[in-house]
Amino acid sequence: MASDPLSPGDEIPSTRALSAKLGVNPMTVSKAFALLEEEGVLARRPGLPLIVRQRQNEKLRATKIKQLENTLRPIATKAKQLGLNSEEAAAVFRRLLDDDER
Repeated sequence: MASDPLSPGDEIPSTRALSAKLGVNPMTVSKAFALLEEEGVLARRPGLPLIVRQRQNEKLRATKIKQLENTLRPIATKAKQLGLNSEEAAAVFRRLLDDDER
């Protein structure tokens, strides 16, 4: 478990199970869970295991990407109608992004 990264939504083992696996006092695990919950890393769900929370900046980034996808969907359709392949359309998009940075 220590080498496996956890992803948002992953369930965390119970205090008892993790303390037995690690050979530490359950109170130590409980305190660690409480600190991680306080820092927003874990989310408590009544009657269910703790889960790894999605970071706020990840949520914000995912929302922005979704907004961009929704904006670009009709443009992708237009590129297909014009007979442009994905490389050509991506090159135009990259050029426009680069022009905007100047």
